[in-house]
Amino acid sequence: MFDHRHNGLPPQILDCARFMNLDMLTTELLCHPIRELTVSIPIRMDDGRVKVFTGYRIQWNDALGPMKGGIRYHPEETIDTVRSLAAWMTWKTALLDLPLGGAKGGIVCDPKILSDRELQRLTRKYIQRIAPFIGPETDVPAPDVGTDARVMGWMMDEYSRLAGKFQPGVITGKPIQIGGALGRTEATARGGIATISEAARELNIQLKDATVAIQGFGNAGANAAYLARNLLNARVIAVSDSQGGVYHAEGLNLEEVTAQKKKTGSVVGSPNTEKLNGDDVFTLEADIVIAAALEDAITPAIAERMTPKIVAELANGPTTPEADRILFEEGVHVIPDILCNAGGVTVSFFEMIQNKTFDAWTEEEVNQRLEKKMIKAYRDVFQMARTSGITMRKAAYVVASERIINAMKLRGWI
Repeated sequence: MFDHRHNGLPPQILDCARFMNLDMLTTELLCHPIRELTVSIPIRMDDGRVKVFTGYRIQWNDALGPMKGGIRYHPEETIDTVRSLAAWMTWKTALLDLPLGGAKGGIVCDPKILSDRELQRLTRKYIQRIAPFIGPETDVPAPDVGTDARVMGWMMDEYSRLAGKFQPGVITGKPIQIGGALGRTEATARGGIATISEAARELNIQLKDATVAIQGFGNAGANAAYLARNLLNARVIAVSDSQGGVYHAEGLNLEEVTAQKKKTGSVVGSPNTEKLNGDDVFTLEADIVIAAALEDAITPAIAERMTPKIVAELANGPTTPEADRILFEEGVHVIPDILCNAGGVTVSFFEMIQNKTFDAWTEEEVNQRLEKKMIKAYRDVFQMARTSGITMRKAAYVVASERIINAMKLRGWI
């Protein structure tokens, strides 16, 4: 049943299929994408040369509704990476009980070395290539690594040009002035903080003055730091990035850390802090560890040295399967990625609703709706984990899988 054709599939999905004792047909439908697109994108560079880029769009499952997922611009993008992320998106939208499926896309490129003109030409040509397969009611892309609101604006404009009419609903994560949603920038972090708050409530953990260590100080990690301080009244004692980390036992001055990051490109060297090596942020004595950077960052060797009460996965796949088992056996409460970092796709869904109805919600409305969704999803997973005696991660996949499978049955696929 589980053969070489499942390359690129997150192992948690196969583990979930075994746990649920799914039949062959159901497993095959869950483990294979509906469609994989690989496109060649010839672009005339500013110096007159023509360079051919490779782009992908993988659409995993649309049993619950239109597919949803970001587009990455990265020099090391591969089709296996995109497959894995497309599958993750399918389970993430199902877990949040959104009427959406999952997809993912990417272009093999380094956006940092492209001029603005080259980047826009590449973006528009990519949309031309995949336009027949996306749309407001089919597949709605969004920003991811290497892309931003500006790039999404170009994508929406190119699709609208091809369609001959304004189509804001084809893309989310757009600039506010052309149909974007307020609250989207900090949505991933805000959703993660909501799950941490709910976990602390369930586990009787006092959050006031609780210590927090964060790996990653990009958009998600930095916003999580400020929200942990401002909403949870916790003390952020350590943060790190690719260059190293900084620590202060009484709590970091986040404004100074942010200024240092902006000035030098790294948090290292922030005033009145001790320097940390990259992995030290995981093994400090902290109540809460937030993993907001790299995949496979928490290895078995690191997990064996960790002592937090809660690990919150704001990044995709930051904990290896073996490390996850170790943390579970040690009683560490892990909030899995498809739950913890689902705030972004949830607010993207809110953007789709606003585009469809020509409405614009206030940021307060967006945040309230997001918190409600995240708390409901957390409780669904926590209840499944508690009643079944399984990890939070496996429980999340079981809850999501049940919803996808039920939709496939109702549609007559199985």
